[in-house]
Amino acid sequence: MTKPVKILCRGKIYIREMAKQSPKEGVITMNIPLTTNKFPGVIKNFSPTWFASVMGTGIFAVTSKYYACYWSLLNNVAVFLWIINIVLFLVLIVPWTLRWIIFYDNALRDLKHPVTGQFYATLPIACLVLAADFLLLGSGYIGAALVVKIAQGLWITGGVLSLATAFIIPILNVLNTITIEDINPAWFMPPVSLIVVPIAGAKLIPYWPQSFQKSLLILNYASWGSGFFLFMLIAVICIYRFFVVPPLPGSLIPTIWIYLGPIGAGTMSLLNLGSVSAPFLGSLVTPTLNLFGLLYWSFGFWWLIAAGVITIMYILKKNLPYALSWWAFTFPLGAYTGATYLISVLFQSEAVRLFGFLCYWLLAFCWIMVFSNTFVRVCTGALDLKEP
Repeated sequence: MTKPVKILCRGKIYIREMAKQSPKEGVITMNIPLTTNKFPGVIKNFSPTWFASVMGTGIFAVTSKYYACYWSLLNNVAVFLWIINIVLFLVLIVPWTLRWIIFYDNALRDLKHPVTGQFYATLPIACLVLAADFLLLGSGYIGAALVVKIAQGLWITGGVLSLATAFIIPILNVLNTITIEDINPAWFMPPVSLIVVPIAGAKLIPYWPQSFQKSLLILNYASWGSGFFLFMLIAVICIYRFFVVPPLPGSLIPTIWIYLGPIGAGTMSLLNLGSVSAPFLGSLVTPTLNLFGLLYWSFGFWWLIAAGVITIMYILKKNLPYALSWWAFTFPLGAYTGATYLISVLFQSEAVRLFGFLCYWLLAFCWIMVFSNTFVRVCTGALDLKEP
């Protein structure tokens, strides 16, 4: 726990977070002035984790649209969340960019950190999720042509940044001194960014010039394959870490849910790829991908229960302090919920769709809980801007 202490210095009041926490948890002591110089402090201490809020809100919008088949009001909820997500992205991109310009050393230090550095992958994922939001929700409001152009721009940006983070962050992990305690499911973020690429990327294939379509389809497959095998390798390391060292600190327990991210997003990507691959790769590709998607999705059922049990255990121990890492409750669960809907439609299973609808309400609860806690802490100044 941290204890805020007011300090008077040169006529300005500061809050100093007196923390007795390991830097391996990604929590760094900070000074933020409460007067007119607060904005530079916000930029200096801006956490890359913030774009997890765009990821979570974006996937909540997608799943709201999916499950409007049960309750038509969810169509309006989806559009509302889409608008919120656009605003969130535009607001957050400003301090993220300025930090690299004005406080380059701080931004680079976070990138090299074994925990905080993983969350730099949230920006490319946010771009990719926002592209999917526009494709699913935007055509009825701003026109199909403009929607496609915006989605293509976001997809290209997200794809390039995903490739960059997927190379840079693992290489930094190799070059830096890493202990097994540093390893946690946040390490899945760079692989997840690659796995998310085909969610919108596959849907955009028909909108590119015909001469580019097959190459871009293969690029989407390459992105998914790279992310999938990276995820499998890191998953083994993380499981080993859980068995041989003390449990994760409470502030990082939400990252347990990140396991659902590559499973859910990976399934959505596979099914989307299957729907556009037949003209280029043959008719057998689609049923093969659909079957593998079903098997891959089924692993998430086990992990959903395991993550829920572990989280409840920490809640009962009162060891789940609020941190920005709480946003890890939203996107992974949302991706799995979205994948569940697509599986139910593909295999025409009402039971699976009802299971997905239950997951949707769990997602709604998590998003409301995390968003409200974040909003209140931002408004009251009680949020540690530097926590992952």
